[in-house]
Amino acid sequence: MTTGAGRQLAAQHSHSLEAFYAHIPGIRVIAPATVADARWMLAPALADPDPVIVFEHGSLYNGSDSTAADPGPVDLDSAAVRRPGPDVSLITYGGSLSKALAAAEQLAAESRVDAEVVDLRSLRPLDDATVIGSVRRTHRAVIVVEGWRTGGLSGEVAARITEQAFYDLDAPVERVCGAEVPVPYAAQLEQAALPQAPDIVAAVLRVVG
Repeated sequence: MTTGAGRQLAAQHSHSLEAFYAHIPGIRVIAPATVADARWMLAPALADPDPVIVFEHGSLYNGSDSTAADPGPVDLDSAAVRRPGPDVSLITYGGSLSKALAAAEQLAAESRVDAEVVDLRSLRPLDDATVIGSVRRTHRAVIVVEGWRTGGLSGEVAARITEQAFYDLDAPVERVCGAEVPVPYAAQLEQAALPQAPDIVAAVLRVVG
């Protein structure tokens, strides 16, 4: 399925509905954010005995990964640390990965905050070990999800962090999500309704004080 906004397709073709499917036991839900993952996750998805839904963010269709090292086969259970860092964990997936990476670079250049970026890749099951391991290293977490905050995946990830790593946290978990509105058609309004790198930077600066 295609998911996500940012292409001026208005409310009918722009929502992030992967949380609906990740709610259902017995279904695997994956969201590749790179060309390599889109390639290498397809074969195990086809071979899996359970139903697998692959959510592809529409903004990634024109992307290129020609200079990236091809990691080879990828399983359907593991998150990936896309950028290591000791100060804060940025947890995201799909089309928001590039924004989280851009925010991490901006933070490093302007604020001397070194963020670790975790790409969930699998939304059901979630890779708790990678997420919790990152939070225990950095002691702070910012979850970046394009979908709505209410009833969404950001709340699920935040709950698991609180359940499993509460005493490792030095600040409350922050969430950067889409505005609680149908996705607008007008380009400026659409961009305002979606998480952007400056929003992520602001959230990180709040948790690092």
